[in-house]
Amino acid sequence: MFDIAYAATTSGTASGAGMGSTIMMIVLMIAIFYFLMIRPENKRKKQAEEMRSALKKGDWLTTIGGVYGRIVAITDRTVVIETSEDRVRIEFLKSAIGSVGTLDEQAAAAQRGSRKSKKAEKPAETPVEETPAETEAEEKDNQE
Repeated sequence: MFDIAYAATTSGTASGAGMGSTIMMIVLMIAIFYFLMIRPENKRKKQAEEMRSALKKGDWLTTIGGVYGRIVAITDRTVVIETSEDRVRIEFLKSAIGSVGTLDEQAAAAQRGSRKSKKAEKPAETPVEETPAETEAEEKDNQE
């Protein structure tokens, strides 16, 4: 009878030690989520807000929908862009702006980003197989 009571008290102290390690694991998981997910997202939001606040008349931009044009007017919430030589003007919210710069500058920035990721990971090159439709199209082009 005393053995059962003694066993119950020792298991209670063991579960107290287990509780401390559980709390430490939860704190560790929260820290990992913060540094891998929350913090980088906040940095991206801050950079986008700085980019949108630094807009000025004459800048070239691309919206998140893919519309490309030059800024002709700016207010605190909206941007009016001219999209073609026909002087077509469209008004967008500043939150709809995806990137700033000419198409060449944007392509160069995207290429720099892809080069960094390619250096980090060098995937094995696999040959690309052509579909039968592609080979037939090539044969027709060669015959002409």
